[in-house]
Amino acid sequence: MKFRNCVVAVAGALFLALTSFAQITAIEGDVKAPDGSPAVKAVVKITRTDIKGNYKCETNKKGHYFYNGLPLGTYTISVEIDGKEVDKVNNIRTSLGDPKNISFDLQQRAARQQQQNAKIAAAASGAGPALSKEEERSMSKEDKERMEKAIKEREQAMKKNKELNDTFQAGLAAAQAKDFDTAITNFTKASELDPKQVAVWAQLADAYVASSQKKTGADFDTGMAKGIEAYGKAIELNPTDAATHNNFAIALGKARKFDDMQKELQKAAELNPPGAGGYYYNMGAMLTNAGQSEAAIEAFKKAIATDPNHAEAHYQLGVALTAKMTMNGDKPVPAPGTVEALQKYLQLAPTGPNAEAAKQLLATFDAKIDTSYKNPTAPTKKKK
Repeated sequence: MKFRNCVVAVAGALFLALTSFAQITAIEGDVKAPDGSPAVKAVVKITRTDIKGNYKCETNKKGHYFYNGLPLGTYTISVEIDGKEVDKVNNIRTSLGDPKNISFDLQQRAARQQQQNAKIAAAASGAGPALSKEEERSMSKEDKERMEKAIKEREQAMKKNKELNDTFQAGLAAAQAKDFDTAITNFTKASELDPKQVAVWAQLADAYVASSQKKTGADFDTGMAKGIEAYGKAIELNPTDAATHNNFAIALGKARKFDDMQKELQKAAELNPPGAGGYYYNMGAMLTNAGQSEAAIEAFKKAIATDPNHAEAHYQLGVALTAKMTMNGDKPVPAPGTVEALQKYLQLAPTGPNAEAAKQLLATFDAKIDTSYKNPTAPTKKKK
Protein backbone atom coordinates (compact mmCIF):
# COMPACT_ATOMS: atom_id res chain seq x y z
CA MET A 1 0.00 0.00 0.00
CA LYS A 2 2.79 2.36 0.89
CA PHE A 3 4.59 1.51 -2.36
CA ARG A 4 1.47 2.31 -4.38
CA ASN A 5 1.12 5.69 -2.67
CA CYS A 6 4.79 6.47 -3.51
CA VAL A 7 4.21 5.58 -7.15
CA VAL A 8 1.22 7.86 -7.27
CA ALA A 9 3.25 10.64 -5.61
CA VAL A 10 6.09 10.23 -8.11
CA ALA A 11 3.63 10.30 -11.00
CA GLY A 12 2.08 13.50 -9.66
CA ALA A 13 5.50 15.15 -9.36
CA LEU A 14 6.36 14.13 -12.91
CA PHE A 15 3.07 15.59 -14.20
CA LEU A 16 3.79 18.93 -12.48
CA ALA A 17 7.29 19.02 -13.92
CA LEU A 18 6.02 18.33 -17.45
CA THR A 19 3.31 20.99 -17.07
CA SER A 20 5.85 23.59 -15.88
CA PHE A 21 8.22 22.77 -18.74
CA ALA A 22 5.44 23.11 -21.30
CA GLN A 23 4.63 26.69 -20.19
CA ILE A 24 8.03 28.16 -21.09
CA THR A 25 7.79 30.73 -23.94
CA ALA A 26 10.11 32.91 -26.04
CA ILE A 27 10.19 36.46 -27.47
CA GLU A 28 12.23 37.62 -30.45
CA GLY A 29 12.37 40.48 -32.90
CA ASP A 30 14.44 42.96 -34.90
CA VAL A 31 15.56 46.42 -33.87
CA LYS A 32 16.22 49.07 -36.55
CA ALA A 33 18.16 52.21 -35.69
CA PRO A 34 16.82 55.75 -36.46
CA ASP A 35 18.71 55.70 -39.77
CA GLY A 36 17.06 52.40 -40.79
CA SER A 37 20.14 50.23 -40.25
CA PRO A 38 20.23 47.22 -37.86
CA ALA A 39 20.76 48.35 -34.25
CA VAL A 40 23.73 46.31 -33.05
CA LYS A 41 24.12 45.55 -29.32
CA ALA A 42 20.94 47.35 -28.41
CA VAL A 43 19.77 46.24 -24.96
CA VAL A 44 16.31 44.66 -24.93
CA LYS A 45 14.74 44.65 -21.47
CA ILE A 46 11.86 42.28 -20.75
CA THR A 47 9.99 43.20 -17.59
CA ARG A 48 7.19 41.00 -16.29
CA THR A 49 4.29 43.09 -14.98
CA ASP A 50 1.80 40.54 -13.60
CA ILE A 51 4.40 39.31 -11.11
CA LYS A 52 7.98 40.37 -10.52
CA GLY A 53 10.47 39.28 -13.15
CA ASN A 54 13.25 41.01 -15.12
CA TYR A 55 15.18 39.71 -18.13
CA LYS A 56 17.38 41.23 -20.81
CA CYS A 57 19.45 40.44 -23.85
CA GLU A 58 21.31 42.20 -26.68
CA THR A 59 20.74 42.37 -30.42
CA ASN A 60 23.26 40.70 -32.70
CA LYS A 61 25.04 42.21 -35.71
CA LYS A 62 21.83 41.88 -37.73
CA GLY A 63 19.83 43.75 -35.12
CA HIS A 64 18.00 40.58 -34.05
CA TYR A 65 17.33 39.46 -30.49
CA PHE A 66 15.93 36.22 -29.04
CA TYR A 67 15.07 35.34 -25.46
CA ASN A 68 13.90 31.82 -24.60
CA GLY A 69 12.73 30.41 -21.28
CA LEU A 70 10.20 33.04 -20.31
CA PRO A 71 7.26 31.94 -18.15
CA LEU A 72 3.79 32.61 -19.49
CA GLY A 73 2.82 36.10 -18.41
CA THR A 74 2.40 39.78 -19.25
CA TYR A 75 5.48 41.86 -20.13
CA THR A 76 6.78 45.29 -21.05
CA ILE A 77 9.49 45.15 -23.72
CA SER A 78 11.84 48.14 -23.99
CA VAL A 79 14.92 48.98 -26.04
CA GLU A 80 17.95 50.95 -24.82
CA ILE A 81 20.69 52.40 -27.02
CA ASP A 82 23.74 53.98 -25.37
CA GLY A 83 22.02 53.68 -22.00
CA LYS A 84 18.91 55.59 -23.07
CA GLU A 85 15.48 54.07 -23.51
CA VAL A 86 14.32 54.78 -27.07
CA ASP A 87 11.13 52.74 -27.37
CA LYS A 88 8.91 50.31 -25.52
CA VAL A 89 5.67 48.38 -25.79
CA ASN A 90 3.39 47.47 -22.90
CA ASN A 91 1.00 44.64 -22.07
CA ILE A 92 2.62 41.91 -24.18
CA ARG A 93 1.01 38.60 -23.28
CA THR A 94 3.12 35.57 -24.13
CA SER A 95 1.59 32.33 -25.39
CA LEU A 96 2.61 28.75 -26.05
CA GLY A 97 3.94 27.78 -29.43
CA ASP A 98 6.17 29.86 -31.70
CA PRO A 99 8.17 32.78 -30.22
CA LYS A 100 6.22 36.05 -30.05
CA ASN A 101 7.69 38.62 -32.44
CA ILE A 102 8.13 42.09 -30.98
CA SER A 103 10.18 44.28 -33.34
CA PHE A 104 11.17 47.95 -33.09
CA ASP A 105 11.65 50.34 -36.04
CA LEU A 106 13.07 53.52 -34.54
CA GLN A 107 13.00 55.33 -37.89
CA GLN A 108 9.25 54.82 -38.24
CA ARG A 109 8.77 55.63 -34.57
CA ALA A 110 10.58 58.96 -35.01
CA ALA A 111 8.31 59.83 -37.94
CA ARG A 112 5.20 58.90 -35.95
CA GLN A 113 6.46 60.88 -32.98
CA GLN A 114 7.07 63.91 -35.18
CA GLN A 115 3.52 63.71 -36.51
CA GLN A 116 2.19 63.25 -33.00
CA ASN A 117 4.19 66.23 -31.73
CA ALA A 118 2.85 68.40 -34.56
CA LYS A 119 -0.71 67.33 -33.85
CA ILE A 120 -0.29 67.98 -30.13
CA ALA A 121 1.27 71.39 -30.78
CA ALA A 122 -1.52 72.35 -33.19
CA ALA A 123 -4.20 71.26 -30.72
CA ALA A 124 -2.50 73.03 -27.82
CA SER A 125 -2.06 76.27 -29.78
CA GLY A 126 -5.61 76.27 -31.09
CA ALA A 127 -4.36 76.10 -34.69
CA GLY A 128 -5.59 72.55 -35.16
CA PRO A 129 -8.47 70.33 -34.06
CA ALA A 130 -8.65 69.10 -30.49
CA LEU A 131 -7.45 65.57 -29.84
CA SER A 132 -10.08 62.87 -29.54
CA LYS A 133 -10.59 61.03 -26.25
CA GLU A 134 -8.98 57.96 -27.81
CA GLU A 135 -5.94 59.98 -28.89
CA GLU A 136 -5.60 61.49 -25.43
CA ARG A 137 -5.76 58.05 -23.80
CA SER A 138 -3.06 56.74 -26.17
CA MET A 139 -0.68 59.59 -25.34
CA SER A 140 2.43 58.84 -23.34
CA LYS A 141 3.09 60.57 -20.05
CA GLU A 142 5.71 62.73 -21.76
CA ASP A 143 3.27 63.72 -24.53
CA LYS A 144 0.62 64.66 -21.97
CA GLU A 145 3.10 66.78 -20.04
CA ARG A 146 4.24 68.47 -23.26
CA MET A 147 0.65 69.24 -24.28
CA GLU A 148 -0.27 70.61 -20.86
CA LYS A 149 2.82 72.82 -20.95
CA ALA A 150 1.96 74.11 -24.44
CA ILE A 151 -1.63 74.91 -23.41
CA LYS A 152 -0.41 76.77 -20.33
CA GLU A 153 2.10 78.75 -22.41
CA ARG A 154 -0.62 79.66 -24.94
CA GLU A 155 -2.93 80.90 -22.20
CA GLN A 156 -0.13 82.95 -20.69
CA ALA A 157 0.80 84.36 -24.10
CA MET A 158 -2.80 85.37 -24.82
CA LYS A 159 -3.07 87.09 -21.46
CA LYS A 160 0.31 88.75 -21.97
CA ASN A 161 -0.57 89.94 -25.51
CA LYS A 162 -3.79 91.56 -24.29
CA GLU A 163 -1.99 93.26 -21.46
CA LEU A 164 0.77 94.36 -23.84
CA ASN A 165 -1.70 95.79 -26.35
CA ASP A 166 -3.73 97.58 -23.66
CA THR A 167 -0.60 99.09 -22.14
CA PHE A 168 0.79 100.17 -25.52
CA GLN A 169 -2.51 101.81 -26.53
CA ALA A 170 -2.61 103.64 -23.19
CA GLY A 171 0.89 104.94 -23.91
CA LEU A 172 -0.13 106.17 -27.36
CA ALA A 173 -3.20 107.95 -25.95
CA ALA A 174 -1.08 109.66 -23.30
CA ALA A 175 1.53 110.72 -25.88
CA GLN A 176 -1.17 112.21 -28.14
CA ALA A 177 -2.47 114.15 -25.14
CA LYS A 178 1.13 115.35 -24.54
CA ASP A 179 1.13 113.64 -21.14
CA PHE A 180 4.61 112.29 -21.77
CA ASP A 181 5.33 111.13 -18.20
CA THR A 182 2.27 108.82 -18.32
CA ALA A 183 3.29 107.73 -21.81
CA ILE A 184 6.76 106.83 -20.54
CA THR A 185 5.27 104.79 -17.69
CA ASN A 186 3.07 102.77 -20.05
CA PHE A 187 5.69 102.26 -22.76
CA THR A 188 8.22 101.18 -20.12
CA LYS A 189 5.75 98.58 -18.81
CA ALA A 190 5.11 97.41 -22.39
CA SER A 191 8.86 97.01 -22.97
CA GLU A 192 9.03 94.80 -19.89
CA LEU A 193 6.10 92.67 -21.07
CA ASP A 194 7.78 92.09 -24.43
CA PRO A 195 11.33 93.44 -24.88
CA LYS A 196 11.37 92.51 -28.58
CA GLN A 197 8.71 94.94 -29.85
CA VAL A 198 10.38 97.60 -32.03
CA ALA A 199 7.36 99.92 -31.94
CA VAL A 200 7.37 99.95 -28.13
CA TRP A 201 11.01 101.03 -27.91
CA ALA A 202 10.56 103.65 -30.64
CA GLN A 203 7.53 105.17 -28.92
CA LEU A 204 9.30 105.09 -25.56
CA ALA A 205 12.24 106.94 -27.13
CA ASP A 206 9.94 109.57 -28.66
CA ALA A 207 8.22 110.09 -25.30
CA TYR A 208 11.52 110.57 -23.46
CA VAL A 209 12.76 113.06 -26.06
CA ALA A 210 9.48 115.02 -26.06
CA SER A 211 9.40 115.08 -22.27
CA SER A 212 13.01 116.31 -22.11
CA GLN A 213 12.20 119.38 -24.24
CA LYS A 214 10.35 120.82 -21.26
CA LYS A 215 13.33 120.31 -18.93
CA THR A 216 16.73 121.87 -18.39
CA GLY A 217 20.09 120.97 -16.96
CA ALA A 218 20.59 117.48 -15.53
CA ASP A 219 16.91 116.56 -16.01
CA PHE A 220 17.21 117.32 -19.72
CA ASP A 221 20.41 115.31 -20.04
CA THR A 222 18.95 112.32 -18.16
CA GLY A 223 15.78 112.25 -20.25
CA MET A 224 17.65 112.55 -23.53
CA ALA A 225 20.07 109.80 -22.50
CA LYS A 226 17.14 107.47 -21.82
CA GLY A 227 15.55 108.39 -25.13
CA ILE A 228 18.77 107.71 -27.01
CA GLU A 229 19.12 104.38 -25.20
CA ALA A 230 15.57 103.40 -26.21
CA TYR A 231 16.30 104.32 -29.85
CA GLY A 232 19.36 102.10 -29.64
CA LYS A 233 17.15 99.18 -28.55
CA ALA A 234 14.74 99.79 -31.44
CA ILE A 235 17.57 99.88 -33.99
CA GLU A 236 19.16 96.78 -32.47
CA LEU A 237 15.91 94.91 -33.09
CA ASN A 238 15.39 96.33 -36.60
CA PRO A 239 18.63 97.84 -37.93
CA THR A 240 17.28 98.32 -41.49
CA ASP A 241 14.42 100.71 -40.65
CA ALA A 242 15.35 104.10 -42.14
CA ALA A 243 12.61 106.00 -40.27
CA THR A 244 13.96 104.89 -36.89
CA HIS A 245 17.48 105.97 -37.86
CA ASN A 246 16.04 109.34 -38.93
CA ASN A 247 14.18 109.87 -35.65
CA PHE A 248 17.23 108.72 -33.70
CA ALA A 249 19.31 111.28 -35.58
CA ILE A 250 16.92 114.10 -34.69
CA ALA A 251 17.14 113.10 -31.02
CA LEU A 252 20.94 113.08 -31.25
CA GLY A 253 20.83 116.54 -32.77
CA LYS A 254 18.68 117.83 -29.91
CA ALA A 255 21.23 116.32 -27.54
CA ARG A 256 23.93 118.20 -29.51
CA LYS A 257 25.65 114.99 -30.56
CA PHE A 258 26.08 116.24 -34.11
CA ASP A 259 28.68 113.76 -35.34
CA ASP A 260 26.49 110.82 -34.34
CA MET A 261 23.47 112.62 -35.78
CA GLN A 262 25.07 112.91 -39.20
CA LYS A 263 26.05 109.24 -39.16
CA GLU A 264 22.48 108.17 -38.42
CA LEU A 265 21.01 110.39 -41.15
CA GLN A 266 23.59 109.09 -43.60
CA LYS A 267 22.55 105.56 -42.65
CA ALA A 268 18.87 106.44 -43.17
CA ALA A 269 19.69 107.83 -46.63
CA GLU A 270 21.55 104.65 -47.56
CA LEU A 271 18.70 102.45 -46.38
CA ASN A 272 16.01 104.45 -48.17
CA PRO A 273 17.48 106.18 -51.27
CA PRO A 274 14.10 107.60 -52.46
CA GLY A 275 13.77 109.42 -49.13
CA ALA A 276 17.40 110.55 -48.97
CA GLY A 277 16.53 114.14 -49.88
CA GLY A 278 14.38 114.45 -46.77
CA TYR A 279 17.04 112.94 -44.52
CA TYR A 280 19.76 115.29 -45.81
CA TYR A 281 17.35 118.20 -45.45
CA ASN A 282 16.82 117.24 -41.79
CA MET A 283 20.58 117.14 -41.39
CA GLY A 284 20.94 120.64 -42.81
CA ALA A 285 18.15 122.00 -40.61
CA MET A 286 19.67 120.55 -37.44
CA LEU A 287 23.12 121.86 -38.33
CA THR A 288 21.65 125.29 -39.09
CA ASN A 289 20.04 125.38 -35.66
CA ALA A 290 23.39 124.38 -34.17
CA GLY A 291 25.10 127.31 -35.91
CA GLN A 292 27.18 125.05 -38.16
CA SER A 293 26.44 126.89 -41.39
CA GLU A 294 29.16 125.33 -43.56
CA ALA A 295 28.09 121.79 -42.68
CA ALA A 296 24.45 122.82 -43.17
CA ILE A 297 25.17 124.14 -46.67
CA GLU A 298 26.77 120.83 -47.65
CA ALA A 299 23.79 118.91 -46.25
CA PHE A 300 21.29 121.04 -48.23
CA LYS A 301 23.36 120.50 -51.37
CA LYS A 302 23.20 116.74 -50.80
CA ALA A 303 19.43 116.97 -50.33
CA ILE A 304 19.10 118.77 -53.66
CA ALA A 305 21.46 116.38 -55.42
CA THR A 306 19.33 113.40 -54.39
CA ASP A 307 15.99 115.20 -54.80
CA PRO A 308 16.18 118.21 -57.17
CA ASN A 309 12.51 119.03 -56.54
CA HIS A 310 12.89 119.39 -52.77
CA ALA A 311 11.71 123.00 -52.58
CA GLU A 312 12.54 123.66 -48.92
CA ALA A 313 16.09 122.42 -49.42
CA HIS A 314 16.58 125.07 -52.14
CA TYR A 315 15.17 127.79 -49.90
CA GLN A 316 17.25 126.82 -46.87
CA LEU A 317 20.36 126.58 -49.03
CA GLY A 318 19.71 130.14 -50.28
CA VAL A 319 19.22 131.37 -46.71
CA ALA A 320 22.37 129.61 -45.49
CA LEU A 321 24.39 131.13 -48.34
CA THR A 322 23.32 134.66 -47.37
CA ALA A 323 25.77 134.35 -44.47
CA LYS A 324 28.50 134.42 -47.13
CA MET A 325 27.38 137.58 -48.91
CA THR A 326 29.84 140.46 -49.20
CA MET A 327 29.38 144.20 -49.59
CA ASN A 328 30.36 146.34 -52.54
CA GLY A 329 30.10 149.72 -50.97
CA ASP A 330 26.56 149.77 -49.65
CA LYS A 331 25.38 147.14 -52.08
CA PRO A 332 25.12 143.49 -50.90
CA VAL A 333 26.72 140.93 -53.19
CA PRO A 334 25.27 137.42 -52.87
CA ALA A 335 27.56 134.40 -52.62
CA PRO A 336 27.54 132.14 -55.69
CA GLY A 337 24.45 129.95 -55.78
CA THR A 338 22.33 132.12 -53.47
CA VAL A 339 20.08 133.70 -56.11
CA GLU A 340 19.76 130.46 -58.08
CA ALA A 341 18.64 128.56 -54.94
CA LEU A 342 15.98 131.15 -54.07
CA GLN A 343 14.73 131.37 -57.64
CA LYS A 344 14.48 127.57 -57.81
CA TYR A 345 12.44 127.56 -54.62
CA LEU A 346 9.96 130.02 -56.14
CA GLN A 347 9.82 127.93 -59.28
CA LEU A 348 8.96 124.80 -57.28
CA ALA A 349 6.75 126.47 -54.65
CA PRO A 350 5.47 129.83 -55.97
CA THR A 351 2.89 129.97 -53.20
CA GLY A 352 4.92 128.08 -50.60
CA PRO A 353 5.27 129.15 -46.96
CA ASN A 354 8.58 130.88 -47.66
CA ALA A 355 7.64 132.45 -51.02
CA GLU A 356 7.44 136.04 -49.69
CA ALA A 357 10.68 135.68 -47.72
CA ALA A 358 12.44 134.37 -50.84
CA LYS A 359 11.18 137.32 -52.90
CA GLN A 360 12.38 139.79 -50.28
CA LEU A 361 15.85 138.27 -50.26
CA LEU A 362 16.00 138.38 -54.05
CA ALA A 363 14.90 142.04 -53.96
CA THR A 364 17.75 142.75 -51.54
CA PHE A 365 20.17 141.54 -54.18
CA ASP A 366 18.28 143.34 -56.98
CA ALA A 367 17.73 139.90 -58.52
CA LYS A 368 14.96 139.28 -60.98
CA ILE A 369 11.76 137.88 -59.51
CA ASP A 370 9.72 135.98 -62.06
CA THR A 371 6.08 136.40 -61.04
CA SER A 372 5.03 133.74 -63.55
CA TYR A 373 6.68 130.90 -61.63
CA LYS A 374 4.68 127.68 -61.84
CA ASN A 375 5.17 124.44 -60.03
CA PRO A 376 6.44 121.98 -62.67
CA THR A 377 4.99 119.07 -60.71
CA ALA A 378 1.48 120.52 -60.53
CA PRO A 379 -1.13 118.77 -62.72
CA THR A 380 -2.10 120.64 -65.90
CA LYS A 381 -5.66 121.21 -67.03
CA LYS A 382 -6.70 119.37 -70.15
CA LYS A 383 -7.86 121.51 -73.05
CA LYS A 384 -11.51 121.09 -73.96
